[in-house]
Amino acid sequence: MLVSMKSGTAVILGRPNSGKSTLLNALVGQKVSIVSSKPQTTRNRILGIITEERGQIAFTDTPGIHKPAYRMNRRMMGAVYEELKEIDLVLLVVDASISFGAGEKFALEMVQKAQRSSLLLLNKVDRVAKPKLLPIMERYGKTYDFLEIIPISALNGDNLNLLIDKIFHYLPEGELVYESEQITDRSERFLAAEFIREKLLERMREELPYTSAVLVRNFDESRRAEKNLVVIEADILVERRSQQGIVLGAGASQLRDLGIAARRDLEQLLECQVYLSLTVRTAPNWRNDDTVLDQLELGR
Repeated sequence: MLVSMKSGTAVILGRPNSGKSTLLNALVGQKVSIVSSKPQTTRNRILGIITEERGQIAFTDTPGIHKPAYRMNRRMMGAVYEELKEIDLVLLVVDASISFGAGEKFALEMVQKAQRSSLLLLNKVDRVAKPKLLPIMERYGKTYDFLEIIPISALNGDNLNLLIDKIFHYLPEGELVYESEQITDRSERFLAAEFIREKLLERMREELPYTSAVLVRNFDESRRAEKNLVVIEADILVERRSQQGIVLGAGASQLRDLGIAARRDLEQLLECQVYLSLTVRTAPNWRNDDTVLDQLELGR
């Protein structure tokens, strides 16, 4: 008996810190989207692909839904709206461990306006007592005609196999769009910048996560085949000169530790040795600078 192959796209939406990137990485089985406790960690559209005998799912992790204050944020939200135009399924991720508020209402309104087939994923159910889940499901069920409401834990993997089964069930028949071994469409250069930024986010407090970025100036693979070495030179951008000292730390100790941690992850990603050089540079008002935003591939 011939089994029809399914193929399609599923965009992952949700508020900042709802667990979207953790979910994408868990579904793909590989780290393609950085994760931190800081809101707005995901700034770009990140594609993650799984391919099985029954077909292919292209997941898109999107920036957390928020009201934009800078040109950077407007580009981020523009990427979200673009993804909603031509997708097969919406996966709305909600943090089930927090109370329903204005942010959740805003995310729901986006789904309602998009009028796309949607699954509601109640994430972080490992933090919620089971008797409290049913009222949450009922509340969301009254707001939109979701195909399914599925409690999950992206961190622990709870119900993720069920989620994949449901997605394949609702996807249209079709041929593979991406090569079967492909995991993402992002370049190693792009992922290198993201992995460095993840280590920066882990070490920064207050406003710095929002006012900093990582720009790879040089990604040299010329010695990769012969010496198993990639040379990466990157700038850490901050908006004010006073922030440079915060990133550097006493005697540049914090930057050194950041570089060591980032290099470890990059060597695992690239499966070779990495020489990493980091420079901290002030770029005033870069969040409103289209030239810098283009270099960071924001809005793409």
